[in-house]
Amino acid sequence: KMEILIRDTPEAGAKVGANVVRKIIQTKDKPVLGLATGGTPLRMYKELIRMNQSGELSFRNCTTFNLDEYGGLSPENKHSYHYYMMSNFFEHTDIDKMKVHLPDGCAEDLRESCRKYENLIDDAGGVDLQVLGIGANGHIGFNEPTGSFASRTWVKILSKQTIQDNSIYFDKLEEVPRHVVTMGIATIMESRHCLLMANGAKKADAIRKMIEGPVSASCPASILQMHPRVTIVLDEEASYLLTFKDHYKWVEKNKLDWQLY
Repeated sequence: KMEILIRDTPEAGAKVGANVVRKIIQTKDKPVLGLATGGTPLRMYKELIRMNQSGELSFRNCTTFNLDEYGGLSPENKHSYHYYMMSNFFEHTDIDKMKVHLPDGCAEDLRESCRKYENLIDDAGGVDLQVLGIGANGHIGFNEPTGSFASRTWVKILSKQTIQDNSIYFDKLEEVPRHVVTMGIATIMESRHCLLMANGAKKADAIRKMIEGPVSASCPASILQMHPRVTIVLDEEASYLLTFKDHYKWVEKNKLDWQLY
């Protein structure tokens, strides 16, 4: 089922997202988190850091798996997702760095590295909560339109739109890698709970297709309609194209306490 939560601002949405993460951590002995990068989760990570540093929440028992990594970028590269996660989250919390996992975009044998990543997730007991963003073209992870819903962790080629969108994080368009290692759609769908967050009008069309459109490989995120438990947190701008927006707000307002998140 899809639980759709709409907030006035990205900041308010980030607090909701952080509370979803906190609930998972506080109800599991050894929580396994799937984490995402990009601009959208930054506010949530800041709120989780605040919770951790104030003593409200500990990450000591958590194991984490990131969705994706650029091909060919070393962990020390400032544009890599290893660097992003360390500088924006891990280094500011009590998480055990030995329990932190990201795909290796520089592995000599990428096929074997992808297989091992899938095995690590299985050995950890699967992902309890998978944090997701969504691309303007509807991608989740780096699973671009037309990709297989049966895909596992693998090497993918970025679409031209994603390369253009992500160039804001690089000095030049030409510096954006063309290849990535990403969890596949099937890998994501095996998580027990998904938390997808999106802000801004640029994401509104993809959000509409994901929630209210047909399930189609042209919008990879639409497969989440088939997931048993998805929490979607949006700001007003990202939700403005939703036909049933008022209904989603009504449903949240009238839910029983145990039905939230």
